[in-house]
Order: sequence, then C-alpha cells, then structure tokens
Amino acid sequence: MGIIDTHAHYLLEDFGEELYPLLDNMPSNGIEKIVAVGYDLRSSAEEIALAHRYSYIFAAAGVHPENCYDLPSDWLTQLERLMQDDRICALGEIGLDYHYDNTDKTVQAEVFERQLELAQKLDMPVIIHSRDACEDTMTILKKHRPRGVLHCFSGSAETAAEVVKLGMYVGFTGVLTFKNAKKALAACEAVPLDRLLLETDCPYMAPVPHRGKRCDSSMLPFTAARMAEIKGVSTEEMIDIARQNAERLFGI
Repeated sequence: MGIIDTHAHYLLEDFGEELYPLLDNMPSNGIEKIVAVGYDLRSSAEEIALAHRYSYIFAAAGVHPENCYDLPSDWLTQLERLMQDDRICALGEIGLDYHYDNTDKTVQAEVFERQLELAQKLDMPVIIHSRDACEDTMTILKKHRPRGVLHCFSGSAETAAEVVKLGMYVGFTGVLTFKNAKKALAACEAVPLDRLLLETDCPYMAPVPHRGKRCDSSMLPFTAARMAEIKGVSTEEMIDIARQNAERLFGI
C-alpha cells in the first residue's frame, strides 16, 4: 500500500503547466491518496473539481484565517453547499494565524468557530492551521472538541500532547528532516503512533534533500523515513501506520 499525503495545495501558481503531468504520475510514484486542501471559497471549489478529475484525490473545503476578512454575507451557506460534494473528506483548512501585524484576532476567531460549528453539524473532520496563535487555538479547540488534525505542526511537545488528549491527530511535514528542527522532533516524539499523519503542505516545506525546492507529494518518503527513525519503526511500518490513521480520520 502507498502513502497518503494528508495536506496539499496543488492549484497554486507554483505548479503551472506541470500540474497535470505531475499528478498523472503520482500513483506510479507510490502516492496512494492525496487530500487537496482549500483556503477560501474559490480554491475550495477548485480543489473539489480536481478531486473529481483524479480518483485518488479527495478535497477539503474551508476558509483559512488569512482569507477570513471581507467575506460575503452568505459565506457560511456557500461553504456548507460545497461540503455536500461527495469528494469532500474534511472541512479545512481553518484556524488562527497571528503572524502578521494587521491581524484582526476577533474576526479570525469568529470565522474559525463558525466553521467548527458547521463541521460538528455535518459530522466532518477538520484540518486546523495555527501559526503564532497556540494559546488561543487550544482554547477554541478545547471548547469545541472537534475531530481532526492540527496540520503542519509547529508547537511544543507539551502542546502536541494536549492535542492528542483532545482525540485529535498531528500532521508533520518535511520540516522533520531539517537540521534545526529540534522542536518538531520533540513534538513528533510526544505523539503516539496512532495519531501521526504524513503531509507535504506542498508546494511548501520540501524535505531534505529537496529543501528550498518546490515540494510535491512524491517527496513524502523522505519525511516518512525521518518520522520512522524518530518513532523507532521501519519506514514501511510508518507509512502503513500513517495511511491507516488518515483513512480512519478522513474516511477515505
């Protein structure tokens, strides 16, 4: 069985005309399934269309915190409509991002919570984004207690343990392979095998030896090998465990 990439963004400009030839070859490169993740209403619809084009791709729809400003008044209704598609496996990515100085934390929290409520209504797992907003993210997650994953995890080992206590999963990218990734390694060590997910967050976060290049799902074996080393299992075992975890969470 192959690898599941639980978080990818293939409709960004980075791929250009190479996109479809690249995706055509993913199964032959050992990639069994991909979760293509939206970040606003438009990209979510496009990811759904991509999932209809490729049988091994599934879609997630949601409004990313950086895209939560100036939403149309019926944005939640539009999102709920997108969530009815049979290629949807999750609501996301959603969350909080305080990285930029012009962040409106109140607006982000409102959009985040309304999407968590929608996920609960629809009984769908969520894909959570959290950057420089750990405390507030955890407060909201403890309030709503969703099923889902904290993707591209960048927090501490202690926070990772809290996420697991909530019954959630933790996703790691190629950052695990970076020389300066001590925090990520400690967090990965703290997460039980049955709560780990593999992801690229492509086109970002390419693992060593491709660091600095445009990332794609075919690079996931490098991340899987490093995760396996951290957890003391073989690469094949790690890929199989992460695949089963993804199938259990997303129902794919």
